[in-house]
Amino acid sequence: MNCPTVTARAPVRLDFAGGWTDVPPFSRDEGGVVVNAAIALHARAHVAPRDHGIRLVAEDLHESVELRDVREARADGRLDLLKAALRMTPPPGGCTVTTACDAPPGGGLGSSGAMDVALMAALAAARGERLAPAAVAERGWRMETEEAGIAGGKQDQWIAALGGVQRLEFRDPDVRATALALDPALLDELGRRLVLCYTGRSRLSGTTITRVVEGWTRGEAAIRGAFLAMRDAAERMSEALVAGDLARVGALLDANWAAQQRLDAGMCTPEMARLEAAVRATGVLGGKAAGSGAGGSMFFLARDPAAARTAARATGAMLLPVAWDMTGVRVEADHP
Repeated sequence: MNCPTVTARAPVRLDFAGGWTDVPPFSRDEGGVVVNAAIALHARAHVAPRDHGIRLVAEDLHESVELRDVREARADGRLDLLKAALRMTPPPGGCTVTTACDAPPGGGLGSSGAMDVALMAALAAARGERLAPAAVAERGWRMETEEAGIAGGKQDQWIAALGGVQRLEFRDPDVRATALALDPALLDELGRRLVLCYTGRSRLSGTTITRVVEGWTRGEAAIRGAFLAMRDAAERMSEALVAGDLARVGALLDANWAAQQRLDAGMCTPEMARLEAAVRATGVLGGKAAGSGAGGSMFFLARDPAAARTAARATGAMLLPVAWDMTGVRVEADHP
């Protein structure tokens, strides 16, 4: 069987509230809730036929690997995520797999989860498989966590597969997704007012994650309170968005960010603190870190978006566009 030419793309996301609660053991013990939205920055995976062997190319990382076959796709520190994808969903023949992502590395926007989804969708299509979005999300999560051995939650894969604005409930191993039907005028207003700023690659370490998880497991009051507060913020965020209450949305962004910082002292880096002070001085309804924190990106619901962008640029932050992706993962192939 010849490998067809296939391209898949999947969007990254903004997490309005509830991030971290999709991560075990909280998602197993208590059940997490995340409200997030897909934005039009995409991870892409392209599969093209080749006479023999497999070539892996990560364009944005400027790395490539040559393999004779899938049996050589062993983890060795070089494009291990792509190798895990090959092991999980082997291509039907020789091929080149090329990946790239619009979002900056370590930006806290769920780019790894989006890439999981793009890879699984593209490789499945190359094998002639048609997967529902939920199946692509689940396979992408299993590829990263079980095959590649990178622990994490499920929100990134699910929003990348589904698109739109979602309320996601996690009670391991189950996921329940509810699309929030927001007024188009509200979506336009959110897109205009949200100022998304990249401060530099996240420095969230495995040690930090371990401290947080161990704190939860030991029943530390501060850690437990922070997790419950973030879940509560997500519950109320879905209501505020559906109601079109931007003032409430902003207040809940702030509430989630305050709770997230109680997880660990390193959640807000000096670069993030400078950015936040500068942007808040222009007047904002609220803001928070995107994703896990400790670097990466922040976003703010601004009263005066132009002033907020000017202030952000003055700190050296990179501004990223905010436009919504309502469709999720897409696959294009040269034949069914």
